[in-house]
Formats: sequence, structure tokens, C-alpha cells
Amino acid sequence: MKVLPAHPPVAGENPQFPRPENARLLSGGLLCLPLLLAACQDKGPATAVASPPIVDVAAALSGKVTPWGEFNGRIGAMESVEIRPRISGYIQSIAFKEGQEMRRGALLFVIDPRPYRTAFNSADARLDRARATSLLARAQDERAQTLLQTNATSIEDAETRHANYVQSVADVHDAEAAVAMAKLNLEFTEVRAPISGRVSRAMLTVGNLAVADQTLLTSIVSQDPVYVYFDPDEHSFLAYSAQAQRSQGGAAAPKVRVGLANENNFPHLGRVEFIDNNVNPTTGTIQARATLSNADRAFTPGLYARVQYAGGSEIQAILIKDKSVLTDQDRKYVYVLDSGNKAQRKEIELGGMSDGLRVVKKGLVAGDKVIIEGMQRIFFSGAPVTPTEVPMSASTPNAIGDGTIVAAVAK
Repeated sequence: MKVLPAHPPVAGENPQFPRPENARLLSGGLLCLPLLLAACQDKGPATAVASPPIVDVAAALSGKVTPWGEFNGRIGAMESVEIRPRISGYIQSIAFKEGQEMRRGALLFVIDPRPYRTAFNSADARLDRARATSLLARAQDERAQTLLQTNATSIEDAETRHANYVQSVADVHDAEAAVAMAKLNLEFTEVRAPISGRVSRAMLTVGNLAVADQTLLTSIVSQDPVYVYFDPDEHSFLAYSAQAQRSQGGAAAPKVRVGLANENNFPHLGRVEFIDNNVNPTTGTIQARATLSNADRAFTPGLYARVQYAGGSEIQAILIKDKSVLTDQDRKYVYVLDSGNKAQRKEIELGGMSDGLRVVKKGLVAGDKVIIEGMQRIFFSGAPVTPTEVPMSASTPNAIGDGTIVAAVAK
């Protein structure tokens, strides 16, 4: 029997167990590992010094601004009419295209006129008969008065004939009124637009019965100009009232600017022409109404609108880009470049907005170089920076008339 050794032979020490190739590779890798570790330990820390961050700076502007209060509003038509028939009948035809603009007096619906034309002809015939009867009664009355002067007839007969004549005249007037009513009803078979505006859809189709003064046929709303209704709060209303009293007793109508839901700014200009006579005690607001031109048909009654109400006279203010303003809890501040190209923190008091330009009430003066880009790379006040000067301007400036900069009062 062959006796096995207590420990298996090491690879390479016995011809029966040759050394594999991967074992030689592993041995070579283990020999190189100390050299790699030594190389890593010999590499020292980086000695390069970081350069100051590059920032954009712009000089704070000084200009006249008009304070505005911003409110929510709704567009409304100046005139709105629900079209209902004056007489009952069956719809014979529809003479308009749904949704189109109609002029005042344009034909909308035709109600079957045949019964009303027949009634008119009957009333006209009764009028002719009443007139003929009146002519006969008049002749008999004149004859009776002549005979009475020669005592050829009695006083009673003369009075009777005169009364018949007076009654016939009244019958003529009654027949004339009946003809006028029949003619009016015949005209009412043609339903016409009472105002100029855009017509809605037809609520009834041809062949349906329309009941006088009840059935809704369609509606029309005027298009140009339009109203915008909004509700200033009590404090704003008092401020506007005081301003109006100071400026020639309120002779000048306050201005409004209006923007729709798809508009970022307020491109539409209007005038306030109505303020309600009482403040709503529940909401603390008062309804106001302004008139807007709608020549380009941008407004449709019922649309949501953002309304800016001119809340004061022009003031001189400092303007900066809103993105340069930073927040530290409840404090607002900006970084301003000093003469040594260092960013110095300045706390400011903000006002309203004007299309990317923020009104600064306190903390800055005109010409201060405000950092408007790269603030995230400034970690402390006094940090050195590399400035690049750019202009301080709004992306889409608003103007009123003469190009005066406007600013919305923060609510």
C-alpha cells in the first residue's frame, strides 16, 4: 500500500504538481504592491492657490417710479343681453352664425309670421269698417244739427246722432290701436339684435316652440370697450382717495394696467371710471371698475385678469435686479463691490417690482456696484472677487405714456 504524505506537496517542489502561470502573476503583483503604496505616500498635498471667483456687477439705477397696487379682477362686457322672443311661435329660421359678431338690428331668428300676418290683416279690415261707420255717423250728426235749427227734428234725435258720431270716432281710435299692435307683433316675428356684439349659440333649432318673454334664444355681449372689475382693499382705497383729493379734487381718473393669465407683464392700459359707494364689511374691500379698449379683441367677458391700480404720484427710487437680492431669515441684503474688489454685504429695505427691477427703499445709493451674478461663490462679507461689469436693466420694461418706469407695490 502507498502511504500519502501528511501535508500535500507545495506546488513546484514536486514534478507531479507544476507551478501554474497565474501563480507567477500573483507573486509579481504582490511584489509591486509595496512600491505602489510607497509612491502614494510620497505624494504631498496640492500647493495651488484658488483664484477669486468671477462675478457680474451692475450699477444701481436711480429713476422715477409710479407705485402700483396689484389685485385680481375679471373682464366684463359693457352690455350683455339675453335674447327672448316678444311673441310665441315656432322657429322658422335662424339667420346668424353662432359665435360671430353682429351689428345692432341684424336679423337673428324668424318666428312663423303667418298667424300674426293674418291677425294684422283682420285688424286692418276692422279699422276700415270703423272709419266708414265714423264717416256715416258724422254725416248724420251734421244733418241733425241742420234740421234742429229749423225745428225739423227733435233735440233728442240730434243728441243721439251726435253721440253716435263721437262713439264712432272712438271706435276708429280703438281699431287703429289694434292695427298698431298687430303690426308690432308681426314685426316681432323677426328677432333682431338689440346691441352690437358677439352672439352666443342658438338655444333652439328650427321647428321648436318659443314662448313669449320666457324662452331663451341666445345671448349677445358687447366687445369694445370692455370693463375690468377688481376689489381694492380698504387701505389702498383710502390711499387712492387721499391722492385724488390732493390732485385737483380727484378730477383725473386713476390709471390701471391689466395683464391676462398668459401675459407676464401688464401691457393693457385703462382708466377707473367707477368705484362703489360702500366697502364690503365682510371682506374689507370695495369694488372698482375700469374701462379698457378691446379693438384687437384680446379680452373676452369672464376672463381672469391681474390689475395694477396706480396708487400714488411718481417717486425717486433706487432700482436693482431682483435676482441680486439674498435672504437671511427675515432680512434682505445684497453684495456690493468696494474699491478693493471685495464683496461687502449691505442690508436693504425692498419696495415693489417693475419687470425684473426691484425698488430699494433703503440701503443703497445710485451707482453702487451690486453683484447680480455669482453670489453663490461668495461665502463671507469681504471676500475678494473678480468683477465683470454688465448693465442693470429690466428685461421687458413697462412704460406709461412718456416711458416712466412703473413699480408694483408689494401686497
